[in-house]
Amino acid sequence: MRLIVTDMPFTKHLQGSKVSRARRKRQRYVEKNGRCNVQHGNMRKTYRYLTDIFTTLVDLNWRCSLFVFVMAYAVTWLFFGAIWYLIAYCRGDLDHLEDEAWTPCVNNVNGFISAFLFSIETETTIGYGHRVITDQCPVGTMLLLLQAILGSMVNAFMVGCMFVKISQPNKRAETLVFSKHAVISLRDDKLCLMFRVGDLRSSHIVGANMRAKLIKSKQTQEGEFIPLDQTDISVGFETGDDRLFLVSPLVISHEIDSRSPFWDMSQAQLEKEDFEIVVILEGMVEATGMTCQARSSYLAEEVLWGHRFSPMMLLAEGFFDIDYGAFHHTFEVGTPSCSARELALAAARLDAHLYWSISSRLDEEPTLAEQATKQPDGGSAHSKAGEPIFIVGEMTDIQEQSALGELNGSVTTDQSETEA
Repeated sequence: MRLIVTDMPFTKHLQGSKVSRARRKRQRYVEKNGRCNVQHGNMRKTYRYLTDIFTTLVDLNWRCSLFVFVMAYAVTWLFFGAIWYLIAYCRGDLDHLEDEAWTPCVNNVNGFISAFLFSIETETTIGYGHRVITDQCPVGTMLLLLQAILGSMVNAFMVGCMFVKISQPNKRAETLVFSKHAVISLRDDKLCLMFRVGDLRSSHIVGANMRAKLIKSKQTQEGEFIPLDQTDISVGFETGDDRLFLVSPLVISHEIDSRSPFWDMSQAQLEKEDFEIVVILEGMVEATGMTCQARSSYLAEEVLWGHRFSPMMLLAEGFFDIDYGAFHHTFEVGTPSCSARELALAAARLDAHLYWSISSRLDEEPTLAEQATKQPDGGSAHSKAGEPIFIVGEMTDIQEQSALGELNGSVTTDQSETEA
């Protein structure tokens, strides 16, 4: 049965409400592009970042990452170059440059620059062949092994950091788009909060999952104030509708029922509320297999009451055509301005009225069986007058037809008499 409410006002967008919303400015918890607007301050235990140095380097911005990458190699080259120069200086190799009978630790090392070049050749395994270590220097042999091992570790660490940073799926979230506004309208006679999500790439998000949070400060019954309290908004977790097959734009719907935080919210109250809805889309990138997360948010003034999203899918020859030009478009529809609670109470009152009206009509009308019992014995008088004779045992089908007629709003008396 479809509920039609005619005594409730419908939504109309007034310029006064738009002006009042424009005046108040709320600080976002999550930006529209998904960036969390939170800064951590007064952190005294900064050494914890060094315990997870790999994640710390990956989280750095590109400018700092490139600086650390260059300095890691430059410092190691300079450090081992200085050691090679110090070995040559302590052994006296620099004093016997013209002595052909002298066997130096490293051939053709005549200063710091040549020692620095030998350090680069050793760590990068270039080996031009001009500067080589001799077998008369055990200290140099140990240093060569140490530099080779440490150089491999630096290469693995820095190249790993750069690879992870380059392959991060953060940029993949740039092609996951959310609608600019959320809307509230009727779906199957129930108020629903809806927003649209789409994927611009042809490579899909595997195992896409949608979540939503209501960010709103509240005060408990004990007087405790909880800033930015987070409340779950169901988008189909019980039914599995939160698991998406995101090959085309989808409209995510939240049914406003008794468990919803918007159960008592009407259109007039929405214009006065101060909250933020954070939507989170998670999934695995099909091309790389890495987990990706896209975020967005809607403030109270970005929720349009009495709107619905415009269709954007067209059936072309052999395929479905998606018009992303209509991705953010909405249009007004008739929607009660009352809350979902009031709408549910009105539906309950209407159902109760229909039930009691049908029951009262059934009680007022005498049944055919009772009419038959009131006839005289034998029924000969009625036979003589030409009136039909009603037999109680044969009234079952007629009674059923009469009852069905009353439920439909009319009593089939003539039809019953004719069939009798």
